Amino acid sequence: MRLEAPPNPPDLTQYRAFVQNADPVKVNGRVTQVIGLVIESKGPAAMVGELCEIRYDRRKPPIPAEVVGFRDHQVLLMPLGSMEGVRPGSEVVGTHQAQRVRVGPGLLGRILDGLGNPMDGRGPIEAAAAYPVNNTPPPSLSRSRIREPLEVGVRAIDGCLTIGKGQRIGVFAGSGVGKSTVLGMIARNTSADVNVIALTGERGREVREFIEEALGPEGLRRSVVVAATSDQPALVRIKCALVATAIAEYFRDQGRDVLLMMDSVTRLALAQREVGLAIGEPPTTRGYTPSVFALLPRLLERSGTAETGSITGLYTVLVEGDDMNEPVADAVRGILDGHIVLSRSLAQKNHYPAVDVLESVSRVMPSITARDHLEAAGKLRTLLATYREAEDLINIGAYVEGSNPRIDQARRYIEQINRFLTQAPEEKAPFQDTLRHLMEMLRDAAV
Repeated sequence: MRLEAPPNPPDLTQYRAFVQNADPVKVNGRVTQVIGLVIESKGPAAMVGELCEIRYDRRKPPIPAEVVGFRDHQVLLMPLGSMEGVRPGSEVVGTHQAQRVRVGPGLLGRILDGLGNPMDGRGPIEAAAAYPVNNTPPPSLSRSRIREPLEVGVRAIDGCLTIGKGQRIGVFAGSGVGKSTVLGMIARNTSADVNVIALTGERGREVREFIEEALGPEGLRRSVVVAATSDQPALVRIKCALVATAIAEYFRDQGRDVLLMMDSVTRLALAQREVGLAIGEPPTTRGYTPSVFALLPRLLERSGTAETGSITGLYTVLVEGDDMNEPVADAVRGILDGHIVLSRSLAQKNHYPAVDVLESVSRVMPSITARDHLEAAGKLRTLLATYREAEDLINIGAYVEGSNPRIDQARRYIEQINRFLTQAPEEKAPFQDTLRHLMEMLRDAAV
């Protein structure tokens, strides 16, 4: 009698993993109290950053909330929506996952809210994947060096403050100096493949104005706009910046050159301060909490170059009282690869865009521009600085022609320089035309 070999046993690996990870007894929490912006609950056993659902009425959808900390064995949650209806004993259910945003080519031309949901009335977005909102920056050694300029279509920037693909640069200005107009010009004229625009903490009126006037149909076609207005909860305003960055990372991973524009980092910092103070963080520099200065590098370092594609970050900073050394501006300037300063004094002279070339710097410009371009930009800076030093004497008639050859030359060139640096919002300035104009204008300047 011949014995037959037993059949191969079935592979139960995936089932074992499922059983090991299963949560047979699901423990939910209960709301114990609400203090200000924070909901406290007893349970569930959630982790920081996990999404939970607060169920307060069977006839209404649950309120999404995120775990932001713990205090005396209580879970601290901040809602991603209105807290109206929450009461003691409302059930808190953990989802065991952090927030992710649905991404895909169908995002182009769409307008999203701060959580990544469509708000333009054009239906759902066909997604190709889901990206984590709280992602980590690429490893330092996997980043390629910045070698190629990115055209933005603004003469003052392309000519004197050339931006590279993958650079991170800040736009520093007070209120009403023209930040939104500059962003709109760049979004319409840039050579980047995709624009991702985060409007964080904007006034409700300004969102539609920016989309229809500053951005326009031409800019919107290759852009994704993520907007969270100032009336939204602080956590939603923070998520707006994180969602926009995650969307930019998706397009970068597809090998595209992405321009990420965020307006503004200051309002993001104010939202993080609200969250920090609500959960008990001590205020430090000018009332900002330590978590503000921990969030900024984590977020800003996510842009830049990677193994494929690039994210060029353009971050606006709303400086309080035109103080360029206030805490947020100072921290951001130390993280980024350059800064563009918009001057109120130039705006008052109807000089738009109000880019103060002498106060601004692009740290990668020497690596991405030709020598003749760099020399011409240097001549312009020298002539502009010379004229500005003597401007008061010239205006009151105290300067005598021939007293100083350098000032005489600056006076001859100043009108041409000002015409070069000013530009109407609807005017297009191709990169090569800007370079040719700059070099021809200053060819005979002896600097």
